[in-house]
Amino acid sequence: MVRTYLDHLAVERGLSRNTLSSYSRDLRRYTQFLASTEIADLDEVTEATVAEFLASLRAGSGGEPALRASSAARTVVAVRGLHRFALRESITNQDPAAAIRPPTPPKRLPRALPLDDVLALIEAAGFDGTPKATRDQALLEFLYGTGSRIGEAVALDVDDIDLERGTVMLHGKGGKDRVVPVGGFARTAIDAYLVRGRPVFAAAGGGSPALFLNTRGGRLSRQSAWTILQLTAERAGIRTTIGPHTLRHSFATHLLDGGADVRVVQELLGHASVTTTQVYTMVTVDRLREVYATSHPRARRPVT
Repeated sequence: MVRTYLDHLAVERGLSRNTLSSYSRDLRRYTQFLASTEIADLDEVTEATVAEFLASLRAGSGGEPALRASSAARTVVAVRGLHRFALRESITNQDPAAAIRPPTPPKRLPRALPLDDVLALIEAAGFDGTPKATRDQALLEFLYGTGSRIGEAVALDVDDIDLERGTVMLHGKGGKDRVVPVGGFARTAIDAYLVRGRPVFAAAGGGSPALFLNTRGGRLSRQSAWTILQLTAERAGIRTTIGPHTLRHSFATHLLDGGADVRVVQELLGHASVTTTQVYTMVTVDRLREVYATSHPRARRPVT
């Protein structure tokens, strides 16, 4: 049943490989839980069973650590989808998960780097001018200049980017493509990489069409790109916690700080809903409050 559902998500819903992998892990955890309670058929599952499973996720059981609210919520979404699919396909006669609500993750503001840190990061990437440094600098310029996810950047082929027009076709989540502009600094860095870096790596491989190559000539992996970001941040002396989406968050925050419309930023980021993008406006409000508190002569309470 799980395999059939995952095939449905892949073929008809077009979910990404990473999302399918996460759902597969979540549903494996669920079927193991059902097996531990001696349930062998989805028709035997009750609402209480699903609620008990959710409680086990949050508390930890069977040697498994407790899941964070965000991970537990994703698991419950996968389980709800499985039961809804089984009912729709007339495989079961009920949907015991319909009334189960996933836990609400705490709202976390995205971390954005100050512009000076972004510039230091990009400069540190190209510190010695080698083909690898040229590639790393192009990668970081691209991430910050387009707001793309790391996965979207490493999935690019050379033909996806048009340096003359200054645009790139990004392949987003759920098979949704979007065209976004590529800024002048990013175009210059990528052009330098295509001339001085990529040919060196391509000579060691088998003709991969990927834009960003590893030293063996194959497509750069997400993990390798994430490692490049971490190591470069250390070299630049950046003490702020760096995450895989740090440059994406910085891209969005700096655009809004500069007066960009939130719906334009939504399109650039590839968010399905503007609500997702609006979390960045909270960051800029915090920044406004900080500037106000330190700049306005009547912002502070009088000392008594």
